[in-house]
Amino acid sequence: MSDFCSGFGEFEMPDKILVLDTETTGLNGAKYERDPFMDPFFKRSSLDAYGDSKYDQLDWSKYGDLVVDIGICEVSLKDRTVRDVYSAIVGYDTSTWTDEMRTSWIFENTDLTVEQVHNGVPFSQVKREVTEIVKGRWLTTYNVQYDLDKFLYRFPWNLKGIFMECRDIMFSAKDICKLKSQYYGRSDYRYPKLDYAYEHILEGADPAGINGVQDHRALSDARVASHLMIKMNDDGLYNRMDMSGRHGHL
Repeated sequence: MSDFCSGFGEFEMPDKILVLDTETTGLNGAKYERDPFMDPFFKRSSLDAYGDSKYDQLDWSKYGDLVVDIGICEVSLKDRTVRDVYSAIVGYDTSTWTDEMRTSWIFENTDLTVEQVHNGVPFSQVKREVTEIVKGRWLTTYNVQYDLDKFLYRFPWNLKGIFMECRDIMFSAKDICKLKSQYYGRSDYRYPKLDYAYEHILEGADPAGINGVQDHRALSDARVASHLMIKMNDDGLYNRMDMSGRHGHL
């Protein structure tokens, strides 16, 4: 059993898998790996003493890049179905945001606005709802090192150990698309972008209904990644329990 499955006991090959996607204010990720408000003696965050609402009073300009849009689908590999499970624009007090945060790529290149985030579902509520959905479930993303390592495993989400990981969908797509590395002399393949992998591997079929355009919104991208997983699994090219390439698993 890999480190990502420890603590959940024996398991069978999962059929139903959650596929999650995030849209964020930047590529660097959240600033803190651990909760900076954690009391080292009581092993409890001081934020907990005030209830969830304390999160919503933080100055979010101090904590690095933020998740502003989150979407979750549930895939049944046996039934070859995709079901929308959750979608939310994550709400923060944007009045203290820096200009860099306000002009993030996500706001300049999609229909998501800073105003929508300011009026979105409060972060504390989204975290509580997402935690309940993913708790004890099998989950993956298209690029786990981004969505999970840079964001959901770090403060303020701190979801590591709450769910079990399946193989990164992007890892399997890389082996199929076989895009040459952009660096001279490198023999390994580079990771394909989600829209390229979807179009290439599904050979023009469009079960996610994006009509050739990735809108870079979380639920839509989660649907695209979900259908990509199903196609690769149907073709025998996606092993959900293969963690090779994930933090040294070879």
